[in-house]
Amino acid sequence: MPVGSATADVTTSDQKQAVMAAMKIATITKMYQQDADDQGLSNPAALQQYADADLQAAIQLEQNYFDKNKTSCNIDYDVLWDSQDPDYTQDKKFSMTEQGLVQVSLAQGSDIYYELSCDANNKTADCKVADVSLNEDGRTLRRYLQETCR
Repeated sequence: MPVGSATADVTTSDQKQAVMAAMKIATITKMYQQDADDQGLSNPAALQQYADADLQAAIQLEQNYFDKNKTSCNIDYDVLWDSQDPDYTQDKKFSMTEQGLVQVSLAQGSDIYYELSCDANNKTADCKVADVSLNEDGRTLRRYLQETCR
């Protein structure tokens, strides 16, 4: 009988992971749809609206830097679309990586990786973007802003 119990625990764990993955993908899908609907003109920006407190603080560093220096310390392209002139209508594929990141594969050939933190305990199953990987070397948006916008 204990074997059956262990199997049930594994299934429950797998189900929780599947639910968490679905929540994360739904959050990123919604963020992209909002950004596409607004043509990147959301205020605050879609990414900032979906960001957790740490990423919002890093984004605020960039805004403070701009207010003080009248120049940007931010990267010079739209992170969501990996482009200076985004095609909001391009096809996108949303998937999960083995590391638990949401991967967005854009038709233009770019992959963007999102780290999310989720609170599955509340009824709205709230997920927030904790960070965005800018490229394959592990450089992240939050770290970039923290280092560059001081």
